[in-house]
This record gives sequence, C-alpha cells and structure tokens, in this order.
Amino acid sequence: MASGRNVPDQDTLKMALIGYEVEKQKIDDKIRDLQAQLKGSTPTAAPATQGRAKRVLSAAARRRIAAAQRKRWAEHRKQMAQSAK
Repeated sequence: MASGRNVPDQDTLKMALIGYEVEKQKIDDKIRDLQAQLKGSTPTAAPATQGRAKRVLSAAARRRIAAAQRKRWAEHRKQMAQSAK
C-alpha cells in the first residue's frame, strides 16, 4: 500500500466532486437559458416548476365521486364493525 503524497485524500476528492457538480449545474442552467432564447421563449426557473393546467370537474362528476367515496367508507365501516365483534 502506498503511503505518500501521491495518494489522494478521500475528503478532498469528495469536496472536489461536490464543487464540480455545482459548476456543472450552473453550466446546465446557462445552456437551458440559451436554448430558450434561441427558441424565442423566455427562460424558465426550472422545468419542474411547470405543471399541468388544473382539471375542472363538472358538478355531476363531483357528485359521482362523492357518492362512490361514501359507498367505500360505508363498506369499510361495515367491515370494521364485523371484525370488532
């Protein structure tokens, strides 16, 4: 086993890796901004912040969902009462 200055310290390597990852993230952000400018759109903060539009349910659909949920809970309560006996 070598015991000299040629053997890199594990903590130093970990710190260097973290530093390079931070730099890589900065570069990726700049690339994303440049690509957005080339496409003619405004750059976004992060792709994860873009979500889907909110779905709108009709009143009838909400009633059906509520009725189904009430039915499930009634069945659950029935099973719990039977198992308690």
